[in-house]
Amino acid sequence: MSKNSKLSVEIPDLELLQKFDVPGPRYTSYPTADRFNKEVQAAEFGKVLSSRGEKTPDAKLSLYVHIPFCSNICYFCGCNKEVTKDHSRSKEYIEMLGKECDIVASKLTGIRTVEQLHFGGGSPTFLDNEEIELVMKTLTDRFPLEPDAEVSIEVDPRTCSPDKVACLAKVGFNRMSIGVQDFDNRVQVAVNRVQPFEQTKATIDAARAHGFKSINMDLIYGLPFQSRETFSKTLDKVIELSPDRIALYHYAHLPEHFKAQRRINADDLPSSEEKVGIMMDAIRRLSASGYHYIGMDHFAKETDELCKAQEEGTLQRNFQGYSTKPECDMVALGVSSISKVTNCYAANPRDIPSYYDKIKSGQLATVRGYLLDEDDRLRYQVIMSIMCQFVVYKADIEKKFGIKFDDYFAYELNALKTFEKEGLVELHEDRIDVLPKGKLLVRAVAMNFDKYLREDDRVHRYSRIV
Repeated sequence: MSKNSKLSVEIPDLELLQKFDVPGPRYTSYPTADRFNKEVQAAEFGKVLSSRGEKTPDAKLSLYVHIPFCSNICYFCGCNKEVTKDHSRSKEYIEMLGKECDIVASKLTGIRTVEQLHFGGGSPTFLDNEEIELVMKTLTDRFPLEPDAEVSIEVDPRTCSPDKVACLAKVGFNRMSIGVQDFDNRVQVAVNRVQPFEQTKATIDAARAHGFKSINMDLIYGLPFQSRETFSKTLDKVIELSPDRIALYHYAHLPEHFKAQRRINADDLPSSEEKVGIMMDAIRRLSASGYHYIGMDHFAKETDELCKAQEEGTLQRNFQGYSTKPECDMVALGVSSISKVTNCYAANPRDIPSYYDKIKSGQLATVRGYLLDEDDRLRYQVIMSIMCQFVVYKADIEKKFGIKFDDYFAYELNALKTFEKEGLVELHEDRIDVLPKGKLLVRAVAMNFDKYLREDDRVHRYSRIV
């Protein structure tokens, strides 16, 4: 199989799915965020930012901005959010973002123009047009955008009228991710997110009219009252709207961790068999409608940049999901955001008061993080190759890290024999291939290279793979 070859996803039988459907990380980072520690604080991250220009002078810059506010609570949501209708809170928050930008800018060396900017939440479209213009000016005054920068935002159509879409385009946004979850009214009522199809269509139509280059749509399966029949009707409408990308997430019901989920009646959730059926139907429908399975719940049209990046071997994965921009240092701003610069992860406080206290003291907001050692960097590379490309070329890893792959990973290769026996992977002399039947279970494949999972029983904290 060549580096540019492409295999479609194949759906394993139910028995095989159930065998490998274990709790596991989503690998938006390695090590995963639950491994972060308090040894990385503001002073340590400041040194990383200051040495960046010397250590990685050619590294591009990516920015992530977390906007935590939502006007209403969606019962399924596990994001870090603040539910309010008070815009004095968002005004103060933008002021704090400006101060954080100044602190970061005073320490950051290396390339300072931004190749990739993403707004996540919460719901960034909670901000009104004036606030959107202000926060973008706040950012770009400190960190100018590259002419061809990817500038994306997570959008709630209920707070993103065509007028607001026009404002987003005016300040530089050219990509959006639209939260839908399901178009069925009964499901929407059950999760407290009533969002008519016409409202979503109006937002998408406005985005296309204003030249947005890519539109992603988020769907969730496993919500109350969903069935294969009802979700098929949702897919009809999704295919009609024809987004460039689709994220099909599995709902993990964890009311012990997420308070809002306690308002969902577990008896109303579809059975495990029904849930798997919904997923299988969706994969078949989307594949037949011109969408290529990128991996980890994500689909993209053949013409989309994600699809091209996967073919070219440049697809990346970070805390925002899949990315087309390789080798970017990501500086993350705002409450609960996580940066990755050179070999350091740095996380801000999860609550707004603690975040404000840190910024008002004139410090970086970092309260925990992780410094990757050589073994972490090696395993990061292998895991991300599996997650993004479905293949690991041993020679590439050996050349970069100066190891003998088969010797270093003898334990892992032996563990993968079970996966090979089931037709999920192929182990070759020069590479490891994740086969079409193994793509849906790629997290389980990647877990074999996560040394920390062998050291404790923390795996039960993660959501299940399917």
